[in-house]
Amino acid sequence: MGGDFGPSVVVPGAGIARERRPDTTFLFFGDEAKIRPLLDADPKLAAVSQVRHTDVVVRNDDKPSQALRAGRRGSSMWLAIDAVKNGEADAAVSAGNTGALMAMSKICLHMLPGIDRPALAAIWPTVRGESIVLDVGATIGADSQHLVDLAIMGSAMARILFNLEKPSVGLLNVGVEEIKGLEEVKAASRRLRDANLPTMDYRGFVEGDDLGKGTVDVVVTEGFTGNIALKTAEGTAKQIGQYMRDAFKSSLMSKLGALLARAAFVELKQKIDPRRVNGGLFLGLDGVIIKSHGGMDALGFAGAVDIGYEMVRHGLLEKIRETMNLSQEGGAPQAALADLRQP
Repeated sequence: MGGDFGPSVVVPGAGIARERRPDTTFLFFGDEAKIRPLLDADPKLAAVSQVRHTDVVVRNDDKPSQALRAGRRGSSMWLAIDAVKNGEADAAVSAGNTGALMAMSKICLHMLPGIDRPALAAIWPTVRGESIVLDVGATIGADSQHLVDLAIMGSAMARILFNLEKPSVGLLNVGVEEIKGLEEVKAASRRLRDANLPTMDYRGFVEGDDLGKGTVDVVVTEGFTGNIALKTAEGTAKQIGQYMRDAFKSSLMSKLGALLARAAFVELKQKIDPRRVNGGLFLGLDGVIIKSHGGMDALGFAGAVDIGYEMVRHGLLEKIRETMNLSQEGGAPQAALADLRQP
């Protein structure tokens, strides 16, 4: 029921995702009177779906505390998360209020041992492929310890998704020099460099233009800065697309050139289209929760469902537990983590 468009995007998006991955089944939580007609319009989707009715909806402008107080256990958002906790669902996907989704997920699912705060990790398109950027909006502000946790979780995710033994990690900063930046960022950098973890190639500070370059496999920042960077990138992609459409409509020769270069422009559009990598993963939770951008269309929402599917199919949660060695005592990874977490 969340996002800018609610069921009118979520249900068709699920239909697109089902076409891509026919073994997927769906539980829809929300107002059945609004969901059911959309399902009936897609018989194949309806055949693999259930609707769990509730009148309680978390509004986009609700503060997390308001969402938690106002009948939280009856809302569509809470029920979807609870389905993951109870094993009815393998993953939950929501386009709703990010703060409420994070708060409810943390309370309902709890954190993995050793992690204090969740992070929203996004897959970021770059000129050399893809990177992971976190946090892009789960929590605002960060001390050095949280930044260290983000680096550990992000590198674990990169090892799994990109099949890397030692992914490169950078801290987003206002410059690459060690003397620049906030004290907490500089402190986190010193701790990561001194730890010299065997599962991470820490490269130091990176700047904003390194996001698109793909300078490192994992870019670490706190949620306020990360969310602004994400929205700026999406807006820039749309801006470039509009400039190109306007330019190729300006004259007959321009239209002819656009026709001749059609294949190249289709490929370019696919690379810069923010819907291609829509959806972020809440890392650190004991469950798979995917946050779709609220303004996405059905194709974009399907992309978020795709991410949830892949996370479950590849056993991301279990592999992160194994990689970080959070559930076992002893061993080099656990010792390194314990040393790194000392103030």
